[in-house]
Amino acid sequence: MDKVRVCVDAVGGDEKPEVVLAGIEAALEADADLDVLVAGPEEVVAGFCSAHDRAEALVAPEVITMEDDPIQAVMTRRRSSIVLGCRAVKKGQADGFFSAGSTGAVTAAGTAYVTPFKVELDGRRSAIRPCLTNALPNRAGGLTVLCDMGANPDVEPMDVVRFAQMGAAYASCVLGIDGPRVGLLSNGTEDHKGSAFTQSCFPLMAENVEGFAGNCEGTDLTSGHFDVVVCDGFAGNVALKSIEGAAKFMMQELKSGLMSSVRGKVAALLMKPVLRGLKRKLSGDAKGGAVLLGLRGVVMIGHGATSVEAVKNGTLACAAAARQGLVDRVADSMGAVA
Repeated sequence: MDKVRVCVDAVGGDEKPEVVLAGIEAALEADADLDVLVAGPEEVVAGFCSAHDRAEALVAPEVITMEDDPIQAVMTRRRSSIVLGCRAVKKGQADGFFSAGSTGAVTAAGTAYVTPFKVELDGRRSAIRPCLTNALPNRAGGLTVLCDMGANPDVEPMDVVRFAQMGAAYASCVLGIDGPRVGLLSNGTEDHKGSAFTQSCFPLMAENVEGFAGNCEGTDLTSGHFDVVVCDGFAGNVALKSIEGAAKFMMQELKSGLMSSVRGKVAALLMKPVLRGLKRKLSGDAKGGAVLLGLRGVVMIGHGATSVEAVKNGTLACAAAARQGLVDRVADSMGAVA
């Protein structure tokens, strides 16, 4: 296994830094070839790093919170853990950056400091839009990649094409899916369905995306019929939050129903291992976070209400993406990238 170094934001997320530090410690124990650059205020990171041989402190006296305006904060707090973490990737001091902090701030800092790839378009070089991507469990027992999950609410049709190309590269590189089937999220599977925007994306997808299998519906996010589902960030974020909300509702209703009677409580006891596994699958902790595709380095974002397990797995997933050459595979998927 190759040596790799990941920078982790110690003060990102809703939990106390101690939760993040415990996750980093668990990741170090799980991967003997992992080094971690721990970004945060000196009083948070110094003691931890002095007690762990493969951890080094990246002192960041400023913090960007969930309540801050993302772009303004990135511009004005250049000594924050998020900005310094992204700069560490840019400078080659780290092979990747993981943060459970503000999605908007990490996206802005990644775009500003790690910087996106550029493509040749009409004789001009233009920066691509980074795409927030993660994999959802599906009914076929596998995973379905969703992109964009919220980084870009307003996009052009060619942005969606690149999201699809990058999402397919992620499915192939990280998930090991050969020839991923790519679907365009719409309100029906027929070729002519969709909004004016979706209809303008369809022919470009058919022409430029290998493995394009046509339109898909919201149910296909979990059906397993598609390996990659692509859309603009507005639709993707709404879809993702709808799935999360439905999952929480079903788990709550199931728990309430089982605990309402003695017979139900006995059934719950018998079903406990199954329910625990289902909760773990739906929580997302096993994957650790979403990755920003299209940047010149690996940048991953965890859920704000993160756990020790999520930080551990997010750090390990960041290291795995660096080892697997995800950045180069994504660049190769689009062509004419500089």
